[in-house]
Amino acid sequence: MTERFQILSLDGGGIRGMFSAALLAHIERDLGVSITDHFDLIAGTSTGGIIALGLGLGLTPEEILGFYVDHGKSMFPASPFRRLRHLVRNKYDSRGLELALRECFGEQLIGESKRMLVIPSFDLAHTDVALFKTAHHEDFVRDYKMPAWKVAMATTAAPTYFPGFSQIEDRTLIDGGVWANNPTMVALAEAVGILKVPVDQIRILSIGTFEEISAPPKRLTTGGLLQWARLSAKTIMAGQNAGAKKQAQLMVGKENLVRINPVTPKGLYQLDAYTPKELLGKAAMASKHKMPIIRKTFLDHKAPPFVPANPLSPEIQP
Repeated sequence: MTERFQILSLDGGGIRGMFSAALLAHIERDLGVSITDHFDLIAGTSTGGIIALGLGLGLTPEEILGFYVDHGKSMFPASPFRRLRHLVRNKYDSRGLELALRECFGEQLIGESKRMLVIPSFDLAHTDVALFKTAHHEDFVRDYKMPAWKVAMATTAAPTYFPGFSQIEDRTLIDGGVWANNPTMVALAEAVGILKVPVDQIRILSIGTFEEISAPPKRLTTGGLLQWARLSAKTIMAGQNAGAKKQAQLMVGKENLVRINPVTPKGLYQLDAYTPKELLGKAAMASKHKMPIIRKTFLDHKAPPFVPANPLSPEIQP
């Protein structure tokens, strides 16, 4: 029998991470399982990075959902002057986000994770990708010693919303969503390239934070700087999300990648709009619809305990 390897991939999307956490909580309640028992590697970008870190460090999806419910307003505080401020600098300072993450993770380190993790960020000063990982390879000797809250800050520092994060090795780190908002291919590359897992053994559950449906404005076909400035980020992110899904499907087969990413009208769910009732309703509907395929595709696999490739110091043994 072929040894299977399963990946859980979690998109970025700000407060819409509440949807992802709630969806996973529904799966656990309805099927009577612990989701982390069934996945060998968890990848998460931005808000998905918070969820990935939480799952790895032993929080349940229900507890992670509580994090969003309790801290959503403090992470994205409302103010009539926000829109004006947003024109010239980051919309929010990061104090509310940092306090929330410190309360959630305390001083826990990535090395305490019970599952392999990959968390994307971007090194702005060096114009290079940044990945934070557990010690699942003998060459990974540094990341696992980092506090989880700092890695969460690095992956969630969304341009124009939060300032860059510079408390890790004096680097200026920003949201991993600038290159891997959907981290499916990041996780797949880790599994195949680093862990040497054969592609035909891999199954992936990929959870997005909504696909907006709208026709691109005709002016973009001939537009210049002014026309593209407002829509470039959303267009690039949509392209990256679609590309990651299709590349991964090509590699592992369509039947081995389950993507949950509900379609919504343009602008209905903003990444900083605290709308818990609507997000929880979406999660309830999506989880009910996808429950049969999740059970069939993923729940017959039990992930073995994660054993770090490097010996960890006794105080941070997972």
